[in-house]
Amino acid sequence: MSVKQLSVFAENKNGSLYEITKILSTAGINIRAFSIADTQNYGILRLIVNDPRAAAMALSVEGRIVSVTDVVSVQIPDEKGGLTELLRVLTEADISVEYLYAFVASPASSAYVVLRVEDNVKTEALLTEKGFVLLTDADLKF
Repeated sequence: MSVKQLSVFAENKNGSLYEITKILSTAGINIRAFSIADTQNYGILRLIVNDPRAAAMALSVEGRIVSVTDVVSVQIPDEKGGLTELLRVLTEADISVEYLYAFVASPASSAYVVLRVEDNVKTEALLTEKGFVLLTDADLKF
């Protein structure tokens, strides 16, 4: 049930992000969520896209270093405390979050959190049991 996340290595230089997004745009890829972790010399772009396989192929063909990782994506209320409640459930179950990032989509009453955790299956089962709605790659095809 997890979502595929692309991680793309990028030099920390002017135009690098443009080049990556241009490759994806030319390939007809829609970026649904985006996060950057950077150092002085390079960055790692984490992307959720509408077609992970096509995106990885397009980037690889252009010489980009790409890896694909399964992550958990969960819907939360787009309101005060929405993220706090999700993190409370994970904390009480002793599930550590390696990293997370979020995005908002229609309808405006919902937000989505992308989580990197040690055990996706355990986390997804817990969140489903607690009434959270999980996203799949199929949900992001538009």
